[in-house]
Amino acid sequence: MSWSRKRRGGAESEGGGERRGYHHGNLREALIQAALELIASKGPAGFTFAEAARSAGVSPAAPYRHFRDRDALMADVATQGFERFESFLRHAWADGRPDSFTALCNLGRAYLAFARTEPAYYAAMFEAGVPLDDHPALREAGDRAFALVRDASAALCETLPKDRRPPALMMALHVWALAHGIASLFARGDAGRRRLPMDPEDLLEAGVLIYLQGLGIDTGGKGS
Repeated sequence: MSWSRKRRGGAESEGGGERRGYHHGNLREALIQAALELIASKGPAGFTFAEAARSAGVSPAAPYRHFRDRDALMADVATQGFERFESFLRHAWADGRPDSFTALCNLGRAYLAFARTEPAYYAAMFEAGVPLDDHPALREAGDRAFALVRDASAALCETLPKDRRPPALMMALHVWALAHGIASLFARGDAGRRRLPMDPEDLLEAGVLIYLQGLGIDTGGKGS
C-alpha cells in the first residue's frame, strides 16, 4: 500500500487532525483501509461515509469518485474480506488431503483463524448488513467461499452408500452454521470475544465429530 500517515510542514494538516496522504490512483485502497480501521475501533455501523473520507485524508466529496455511498464502500471491504477468506479456506482444505475428515477439520480451524486474525474484515463480511441483491460481486465472493464448505461436505457424503447420503448442501449449511457460531462467539479477535474454558478449535472439532457420526460418516476412528 503506497500511502501513509503524515504531517505537512511539521504541523497537522488541514481540518485540525492528522490526515493520510496517498499517491495518485490509490484513493480506493486508502478508503478501504480507512474503513477497516474505523470498523476495528467503532464497529461496522459506527461511522459515516464522511468519517471514512476524513480518516483517509480526503474531502467528503472525494469518495464518490469510487463509491456511490457508504454501502458501496462497505461492500468493497466485505468483498475483499471474502476473497481473503476463500484463500484461507482453500489452503486449509488442500483438495481434501490427507483425508476428507482431517481436511474438513483444517478448514474449520481456518474459519476460526480468520475471525481471530482479521476481525475488521470478518465484521464487514457478516455484520455490516450490506444488501446482497444490490452488490452482486459481494454475493459471488461469499458464494465462492461457501462453495469450499459445500465441496468438503460433498466429499464426506460420498463416503456413505448412495441410499444413505444426506444432501451435501444441507450438511454444508449445518457445518457452516456451527463454525460461524463458534467463530463469532469464541474466536473473534476483538472485544466481542467471549471467554471459553477450552480452545474454540477443540469445541468446533467436537461438534463436527458428533454431527458427522450422527450421520453415520466415518471419522477415522476419532471419538470412538
